[in-house]
Amino acid sequence: MKRKNWLLLLTFAFVLSVLAACSGDNTNVSTDADDNEKNSGEKVLNFLNPEAIPSMDPSLATDESSFIYLGATMEGLYRLDKDTQPSPGIATKHSVSEDGLTWTFTLREDAKWSNGEPVTANDFVYAWQRAVNPDTGSEYGPYMMNGVIKNASAISSGELAVDQLGVKADGDYTLVVELENPTPYFETLTTFGTFLPLNQKFVEEKGDSFATSSESLLANGPYTMSDWDSTSNSWVLAKNDNYWDASTVQMDKLTFEVVKDPQTALNLYEKGSVDRMDLTSDLVDQYSTDENYVVSADTFVYFLKFNQTTSEALANQNIRLAISRAFDKEALVNEILNNGSIVADGLVPTDFTPMPETGEDFREVSGDLVSYDLEAAKEYWAKGLEELGTDKVELEFLADDDATTKTLIQYVANQLSTNLEGLTVNIKQVPKEQRLDLDTNMQYELQLSRWGPDFLDPYTFMNLWITDGGNNKTGYSNKEYDQLVSDTATKYATDNVARYENFLKAEKLLFEDAPIAPVYQASRAQLISPKVQNVFVNPFGATYEYKWADVAE
Repeated sequence: MKRKNWLLLLTFAFVLSVLAACSGDNTNVSTDADDNEKNSGEKVLNFLNPEAIPSMDPSLATDESSFIYLGATMEGLYRLDKDTQPSPGIATKHSVSEDGLTWTFTLREDAKWSNGEPVTANDFVYAWQRAVNPDTGSEYGPYMMNGVIKNASAISSGELAVDQLGVKADGDYTLVVELENPTPYFETLTTFGTFLPLNQKFVEEKGDSFATSSESLLANGPYTMSDWDSTSNSWVLAKNDNYWDASTVQMDKLTFEVVKDPQTALNLYEKGSVDRMDLTSDLVDQYSTDENYVVSADTFVYFLKFNQTTSEALANQNIRLAISRAFDKEALVNEILNNGSIVADGLVPTDFTPMPETGEDFREVSGDLVSYDLEAAKEYWAKGLEELGTDKVELEFLADDDATTKTLIQYVANQLSTNLEGLTVNIKQVPKEQRLDLDTNMQYELQLSRWGPDFLDPYTFMNLWITDGGNNKTGYSNKEYDQLVSDTATKYATDNVARYENFLKAEKLLFEDAPIAPVYQASRAQLISPKVQNVFVNPFGATYEYKWADVAE
C-alpha cells in the first residue's frame, strides 16, 4: 500500500492530468464542440494528449500513452480503483495455494467483448502466451512475465513451446496460473496492460492489421475507441454498452487531440474547447495563482541512457561517471521545468515505497547516489579521455520532439559541452514513437529516457538493467547486479527485509557502474476545468483511470 502522504496527493492533488509537453503543431479541436455537446445532451469531456498513440496492441505496448488507452478500452483480471487498490475486473475473486505458487481466478460470466462474444479464461491464456512468444516480438511480455509465470523465461528465449506457459483455462470461467516463485504483488501485476485478455479469433482474423485502427480493435472495458488509426492526431472514447459494469460509466464520450504547442493548448483551454492543459515553465508563474491551477507529483523518473555498444566513449566507465555529474539538476528542475519536479539522485523515486520494517522511504534510506559535482565530473572526464587516448568526444543526444524536452536537452547539452572540455553534443529530436523504435534497436548514443513503475515494488525499476533485459538497451552487464536483483524474486521472495537490502545494494552498484544517469522525478503543473470529476491517477501501471469519470453539474 502507498504511504499516506502519497494517497493524500492522489486524492486531493492528482485529480487529472496528461503528461503534455509541448511542441509546435496544429490542432483540429473545434470551438463549436461544447455547443454541439450541450445540444445533444451528451456527457463529454475534451482532453489533450502530448503524442499520437504508439500502439494499441497489449503485447507490443511499451509507453504511457498506449497503456492509458488500453486501460480505458480493455480490462484484465483486476482494475485499480480510486485508492489504487486492485478491484474486481473480469475476475470476481481468486485463491492462492499455501506455497504461493498457484493462483486460481474465478471469472465473471457476464463479461463480453464489444462484438458481443463472452470474455473467457482462454482469452487470457492466448494473450499471455502471445506476449511471451518470441515470434510476437514483445518487450513487455518477457519483462513482466519472465521469472514470474512458470516457464516464461524458457519460452521467451525459444527453449520451450508457448503452450508450456504456466497459465491454463479450467473451463470457460476459471483461470489457473502457476508462478516460478511466490510473488506477493502478483495481484497488482494483473491490472497491467500486458496482462489484458485477447479474443484469439478476432486477432487472427485481423492478422497484421490488428490494433492499427478502430476497426481492428475489440474492447472489453469501459469505452470503445473510434476515429483512430496508428497515425491519428485525434480519437474518441465512447461508452461501451457491452461492458459488464456499463451502469457505472457516466461519460458518453471522451475526446482527445494531439497538441504539442503550449500556447495553442492554452488558447483552447481558455476558450473552453478542452478541459485540461499542462503548463510549460514559462506559463507557470503566470497561472500559479489561478483557482484551477494544480501541481501533481509523479513517480516517473527521467534519466540519461548511455549506449555502450555504439559509442567507444560511452563504453568507458569514467566518461559515463563524468557525464552523470556534469550538469546542474537543481537549476534544471527550478528554472527549466518549474513545475514541481524534483532532482533525482537515484533510480527508485521518492515517496514510492517504504522499507518493510521501519516504514522509511526507500529513496531516503538509499540516499543521493549521483549528485551534481563539477569537480568530480572533471576528474572522471580527464581519466576517461586519458584511457581513450583522445582529447575530444562527440556524442549524439536523442530525445522526444516536444518543446519542453527541447528546452531541457538544450540545457543539458550546453552544460555538458561547457563543463567537460572537448565534448561536443549533437541533439537529435524525433517523435516519441520513433525514439522508442531507435531505443529498441539500440540505434542511439546518449538518450533522455524515463520509467514509470508498472507495479508497487522496487523490482519494477531494478529489473530494467539486468543483462540482456528487454528494457536494458544499453549494453550494460554486471553479474553481481544480476544476482542481487534475481535473488529478490527467488531466494528472498518471501523475505521482504532481505529483498529490500538487496535492492539497496543493487541500486548503489548500478550507479557505480553508471549505465544511466538520473536526472529528475517528474511533476506536472496544469490547468484543469472544475467540471472534470472522478478521473483518477495511478502511481503505477496505466497513469489515468477514466472508468469513473464524470462531469460536475
